[in-house]
Order: sequence, then C-alpha cells, then structure tokens
Amino acid sequence: MKRAAILKKLKDQAKRAGVGFETTELTNHTGVTIGGVRSTLKRHTEIDEVSAGRFFDQFASVEGFGKGWWRS
Repeated sequence: MKRAAILKKLKDQAKRAGVGFETTELTNHTGVTIGGVRSTLKRHTEIDEVSAGRFFDQFASVEGFGKGWWRS
C-alpha cells in the first residue's frame, strides 16, 4: 500500500469521525496524531499490508474508528 494512500485514508476517517488529524515530519518517520493518539509511520514509498494493518490498528481506540475500521 502506498504511504500517501495510508495518510489519505487516515485523514478521511478522522474527518468523518470529527477528530483532529495532524502530521509532523520527523527525521526518518512521519508522526501522525489523531484524536490524541500518536504514532509514527516510516518514510518509505511502499508499505506492506501487514505493517499498514498494524499501523491502522494503533488508532482503533480513537472515537469513530474502532477495530478494523480500515476494512470497510
């Protein structure tokens, strides 16, 4: 999955859920903050499906996301 597609999917879901979405460029990663939950995404063009799923899982606790939110 493309890195840009991951960020777009997160931004769109955050907008639907009505929570804040913010990115911060760090040295080798991009920091992503959604509704008070922060995580980092490696700065590669292509990210394998397993890593993308684990990254999405980190935001499951955000209101309006839930477990498996990216599959729908």
